[in-house]
Parts: sequence; C-alpha cells; structure tokens
Amino acid sequence: MKNIVHIVGTGTIGEPLIGLFTDFKQHLGIDEVTFHKRTPMKTERAKVAHLMSRGAHLATEDDKSADFEALGHKVSYSAQEAMERATVVIDCTPAGNENKETFYKHLKGPRGFLAQGSEFGFGKMYARGINDSALIPGEDRFLEIVSCNTHNLAILIKTLGMVDDKLTMDRAQFVCMRRSNDISQTKDFSPAPTVGRHDDEEFGTHHARDVFHLYETLNLRPKVFSSALKLNTQYMHSVWFNFELTKPTDKKTVIEHLKENPLVALTERKSANEVFSFGRDHGYYGRILSQTVISTPTLAIADKGKEIVGFCFTPQDGNSLLSSVAGAIWLMDPTHASERIQVLKRFVFQEI
Repeated sequence: MKNIVHIVGTGTIGEPLIGLFTDFKQHLGIDEVTFHKRTPMKTERAKVAHLMSRGAHLATEDDKSADFEALGHKVSYSAQEAMERATVVIDCTPAGNENKETFYKHLKGPRGFLAQGSEFGFGKMYARGINDSALIPGEDRFLEIVSCNTHNLAILIKTLGMVDDKLTMDRAQFVCMRRSNDISQTKDFSPAPTVGRHDDEEFGTHHARDVFHLYETLNLRPKVFSSALKLNTQYMHSVWFNFELTKPTDKKTVIEHLKENPLVALTERKSANEVFSFGRDHGYYGRILSQTVISTPTLAIADKGKEIVGFCFTPQDGNSLLSSVAGAIWLMDPTHASERIQVLKRFVFQEI
C-alpha cells in the first residue's frame, strides 16, 4: 500500500508542510502528497501552481472543482476521496475539532490524524523531543501538535527544569510576547502592545495549561504559569522565563545543559529581526526548525543560584512543523520514524 500524506489547509503551517513532504518524500518514506484547498483565489494561483509543480496533488469539494480548473489547476481528487485514501491526515486549519467530529472519526482508511495547537482536546498532545516515549503504536490515532510557544515552554522545562527526566524546579513563570501576525497576513495587526487576559486561574493563559498537559502524558505535573501580550511586530514571538529551582546552579552549568539538547539553539543576538533574518537565509521556508533560540546574554542566575531568568525567541512555527512531520511519520512507521526524520536535521540549528 502507498504511504499518502494529506494536508488540509494551505496557510502559514499547511503550505510549508506540503513543501516539506514533497521535497523530502523519498527520505521520509512518502509515496504521494495531497492537499485540500477550499477556496479558489486568483491571488493564490501562483502558490497552488508551485506546490503542484513540486508533486503535490490538489483536492477540493466537488462544487469548487470547476472554479479551480478555471484558474488553470488540475483537481486530482474530491475532498472526501483524498481523506479516505490517505495514510495520515494533517489538519492545519482552525477547524480541526469540528472536522474530527464531522469526518475523521468516521474514516477507517487513515492510520491517524494530526491537528495544530489551537485544537485543544483533539487528541494526545505531542512535541518532538519532549514526549515521544508517550506515544503508543496502534492506540494513539489522534495527535495534537502543540503550538509554537508551547513547544518553546516545553523545551525550556526539559533543559532548565529537569535532570534525567525528573523535575528539578519548584515553579516556572513565562511571559509570551507574541508577534502581531505572520508576515504573510494582512489582517489583525496590532498597532500597539496589547496585553492578554489570564483566563485560567491555575495556569494564566493556554500556553502554561498546554505545556502542563503535554508533560502530563509523561506522568509529570510541573507547576507553571504564563502571561501573554501581542506586540506590534511581524518578526517572531519572544518569551521571558523565570525558573525557581530545588537546588542551586550556575550560569556555566545552565549553558552546558542547553548545549546538550540538539533541539535548542543558542545565540549572542538580542534582536528578533536578526534571528528572523537568519531563518530567512538558512531555514526552510524561512523557518528554523529548532524548538527555541536562547539569547545567552540575557541569562541570569538569581537568588543564590536557585533562579534562572532570561529571554528566548520562538522560531515562527518551525518547531510545530518539525513535530507535525515527526508525528505523521510515526503514525506511518513507528519503528523507523526517528531515523527518517533526520533528513530535516540540516534546518535544526544549535547556534545562530
């Protein structure tokens, strides 16, 4: 049987995912890549044509086929047919939970389904390099790829608040300073810094809530709290962190721990535009696939060695892309997933 990846949506996560699977399908063990686009648009004709020229096959609703063909696109499958014949379906829309109830739960062909971080409750939470050991072959068919900022918080906890898979922190606090919107988007730009509400009494915002539930899959319950605000920039998310430890440490030891994790990038840079520019020049679709970028000049040790404080950058959905590919390959072939994903190692940086 063919290994077929079907991606729903062509936005800021869907488009680069289609590219990743088409460009590296031979290394990833993929035979065919299909994608679903709902709305035919002249402004996106070039994008769709380019994805198809690289080998991806377009699927849409029956009543939209003629409109896509009028734009010069060949429609290979109906939306329903593409889902039914897929080995794995990756939903990159804000309607993942709705689509699960309407379509995915009733499909018997695919081995599994993935949705993105906005779709809380879709399935078992997953982040590459955090809870791979929690995935159970044959049982976990629905995976939620946590958000890019949740990836960042998760890797910070793993490298700064844990030793040998055990928590060594009393508490961690985070302030997620989110970019206003993606550079590809023209709507919802914030003209000034806008603070967010603390909707969750225990966790503050969904970032800490999600990272808590992510670690709960490993039977760990970190004490975490997060705040969020939106900045008037399109470059990158930034995160301020504060870890209260059970035992004192020093800056040299902290940096050594960070260097030991291949998914962590370190930089002497303090400006988001410089890190963003590095991703544009050296990343995939302009994205670094590392989990976080730590600004080492901002690291500080306080309270006689029992607090770690600093800033880091969240690589523009790159970490979510890596986890989406890893999760999809795991659903297809749990035995060789880690080996196959190494083809993307060139975009995972440890120094920027």
